Amino acid sequence: MTPEEIAKLPYRPCVGVMLVNAAGDAFVGQRKDRDQDAWQMPQGGIEKDEAPREAALRELEEETGVSRDLVTVVAETRGWVPYDLPHDLVPNIWKGRFRGQEQKWFLMRFTGTDDQVNIETAHPEFSCWRWLPVDQLVPCIVPFKQAVYRAVVDEFEEYL
Repeated sequence: MTPEEIAKLPYRPCVGVMLVNAAGDAFVGQRKDRDQDAWQMPQGGIEKDEAPREAALRELEEETGVSRDLVTVVAETRGWVPYDLPHDLVPNIWKGRFRGQEQKWFLMRFTGTDDQVNIETAHPEFSCWRWLPVDQLVPCIVPFKQAVYRAVVDEFEEYL
């Protein structure tokens, strides 16, 4: 696809979850589908007629096994935060229908225990996970998503 064709594509509507524990560290998972370090927080697409908050709670459980009764929703981003995929990835992800994602992020406080996190879900996305101090988060993320993570951390800073 040419850069001009990619620029005409829409963004995929998506949610992201910044899950923090009692110490204020953020959950990150190592993506299973990458052959290099690709840590990220839980995220995923919004289904037809699904509210973003509901999508975030669903995605969190689908990817981490953490159910809604184990979290408190603290905040959400005021707006949507977009990112573009690198051009070479566009034809291979989401069947080339999207240039990237436009995300609504939610900050959730985890009230459970680590043994209640289970990434061995029906469709696992992560090979391993850990709690990461928020000030170390952005450098661990793939470069094309770092600006999104920086914006999310900045917006949620007063709650962290």
